[in-house]
Amino acid sequence: MQLTIDWLHYTPGSALTGGLMLGIGASLLLLFSGKIAGISGILAYVIKPTHLFSQDAAWRVLFLIGLISAGTMYPFIAALPPASIAASNPTLIMAGLLVGFGSRMGSGCTSGHGICGLSRLSLRSMVATLSFMTAGFVTTYLTLHAS
Repeated sequence: MQLTIDWLHYTPGSALTGGLMLGIGASLLLLFSGKIAGISGILAYVIKPTHLFSQDAAWRVLFLIGLISAGTMYPFIAALPPASIAASNPTLIMAGLLVGFGSRMGSGCTSGHGICGLSRLSLRSMVATLSFMTAGFVTTYLTLHAS
């Protein structure tokens, strides 16, 4: 199997726009509230029953609602690109659980470490980002080229 770029659906403009929006949003949250926009940390806080009705939970719940709403509303703004998933439901569930476990084990997710942590020059985030990017590169190589 060879990895190729689908030039017809290659969208650097929207990718750049999305990256800028993430960066601006994370920066504004940090600037105005001192909070870090790491999704796994935000979600972990909200799902603890003792935190759910705390004063600090409101912005986190609104953040998650906005995150879900944006994805839900996108098809009303633009056509969704074609997508297909070749994995079975049990494989997808296991993958999701492993990602969740890895996020908790690594004290954060890709958004927390890769966007927010690196921008704050966090050494822990640099190690975490290098680790998950290396794991992704190796997994992709082994999946596509070593089989």
